[in-house]
Amino acid sequence: MEKPSAMMLGGSMHYAFDMAGGRAVGSVIKMNGNVLGIGLGVEEVVTERTPSRKVWETRGEPHLLVIGAYRMGFDVAPADAGSRLRVFIDFNLPGRGVARLLGALFGTAYARWCVARMSGDAARHFRKQANAS
Repeated sequence: MEKPSAMMLGGSMHYAFDMAGGRAVGSVIKMNGNVLGIGLGVEEVVTERTPSRKVWETRGEPHLLVIGAYRMGFDVAPADAGSRLRVFIDFNLPGRGVARLLGALFGTAYARWCVARMSGDAARHFRKQANAS
């Protein structure tokens, strides 16, 4: 989400990590940006972290357009030819107003886009590692 995209209506988000870099339980990740001149922001905290699983969730009230508070993560499991990645997101609609209406219309599509983006980024990362070996 750091690069402008159609799903972000040309906007982007910028990440700020704590000293643990978002890689430990309790680690905090902050994202800020804008879409169509509207300021967005969310703070996440890592709630689970093992070699095969990571889960994070929003802390406080997120300032987003189509989803409200959420819990997101991934699991990695052995598979025949390598590994199987499962990415998930559970989200609430924004609390009220226009954002709630936008959430009802576009929240599920946005959540699917987030999951697909994470899955694609992981696949590209591990393909690069395999090709470098």
